[in-house]
Amino acid sequence: MNPYLDIILRSLAVYAFMLIAIRLTGKKELSQLNTTDVVLILLISNAVQNAMVGNNTSLLGGLIAAAVLFALNYALKKLMFKSKKFRELLSEKPEILIHDGNLDFATLSKLDISNEELREAMREHGVEKYKDVKLAVFETDGNISIITGSGDLKQTQYKRKKKHKSLGSLN
Repeated sequence: MNPYLDIILRSLAVYAFMLIAIRLTGKKELSQLNTTDVVLILLISNAVQNAMVGNNTSLLGGLIAAAVLFALNYALKKLMFKSKKFRELLSEKPEILIHDGNLDFATLSKLDISNEELREAMREHGVEKYKDVKLAVFETDGNISIITGSGDLKQTQYKRKKKHKSLGSLN
């Protein structure tokens, strides 16, 4: 087999594996990486390097592997834009955390959103009590949107800083 075709096929396989692994491990927001996530990504990139290029350590081999990854990423983004089914397969959906003052404890637990984190998001939106929240949504990019239903809505963003393991008291 042509050594460069081998690099292309290996790179495609590694890319597909990484997409599936990230999806199965439940990562929702890669824009908010903590220290262990960064270390994991660095170690994975080192671990899969040889799987992509094999024994070919030439500059051209590395450039071909990188070009395949960029091209595949571009193609997947275009496909996600054009195909609703494909987009639903690879993308997360926003999750409702609070509706008309009522907390969805199952969703909060599933997303590992703590009481402190939810209250911080509410404070950043100028809301003091859960009962004043008409809708709180965990967006696909990791932001928590808060809608109060009052006339003085503020447009602010709350970006999750880290995932918490305990829910604590949510009352």
